[in-house]
Amino acid sequence: MNIMQKFIQYSQSKNHSQATQEAYLRYVNLFLEWIDKEPINTTKKDVLKYLGYLKDRKGQQNLTRKHNLIAINHYFTFLYKSEQITENPCLFLKIRGTKKKTLYKIYSPEELEQLYDNYYQLFVRAYDDSHIPKNQRQQSALSKERNASILSLMLNQGTTTKEIDTILLQDIDLQKATLKIRGGKKSNERILPLKAEQIGLLMNYIQNLRSKLLEYHNNKESQWLFLPLPEYSKKTTDNTTLMHVFKPLTKQVKSLDKHFLNFKQVRASIITHWIQTEGLRKAQYKAGHRYISSTENYLPNDLQGLTDDINKLHPF
Repeated sequence: MNIMQKFIQYSQSKNHSQATQEAYLRYVNLFLEWIDKEPINTTKKDVLKYLGYLKDRKGQQNLTRKHNLIAINHYFTFLYKSEQITENPCLFLKIRGTKKKTLYKIYSPEELEQLYDNYYQLFVRAYDDSHIPKNQRQQSALSKERNASILSLMLNQGTTTKEIDTILLQDIDLQKATLKIRGGKKSNERILPLKAEQIGLLMNYIQNLRSKLLEYHNNKESQWLFLPLPEYSKKTTDNTTLMHVFKPLTKQVKSLDKHFLNFKQVRASIITHWIQTEGLRKAQYKAGHRYISSTENYLPNDLQGLTDDINKLHPF
């Protein structure tokens, strides 16, 4: 058994997830390839030079370099514990200027599914609209049905609020069960699978509800998938943006779950799940990240236990 296989065993003994093992093994291999010397001869100066290389030549941000340092430190901790080296060259090294990433409560896919079911039951199926004026009830019902479809995409495909605003009717393919998310200034285009239970919901929205929403628009040829409604004082609208929708929708979801903060938390939960089950590269594609470092920023949600463990051994 070679040294890296033993390192993997060591990582497994710490109960690290598969995604953790893969990420840290990749960081360590990149470091060993760069340094091009026996690990037992590595000095603190070598590690500092590598961190400088990551910053100056690779353009990595401090948080990504910190993840590299944690992995390398963990590797030399393993060598030290197995008595292959007498001193850890990473001891007391620290990346300064790292902004601590907010660690959300991470929802499991089952919890997100339950959150959606609760929303649909309370705010769509069993919603009491008796307090709403009769001439506004149709708009209210349409907005809640539309919001249920929007929420479904955010809770299953991890779409951002801005991306919801860019989806066209042609981006949904119900036969292939796919959704195309268009790229932006900071994101790549990707095609995501739809779940079976979403097909009926979206089909009903497109075939039955959207045409009713379109009646409130001056542009009857609008190709946006999700359409806003006019203000209560107006009969029609030229507006195309949905950004005013998300504040009340956030408030409604908060009323269902005290742990819910915002839709960034939902996206963080979904990306973390993708990292755990499909690996960093597939998670990067599905999240629309242009750079792998953007996906790696979600590793703390999965690796916080590892970070705490290393800090106890060798505080940075």
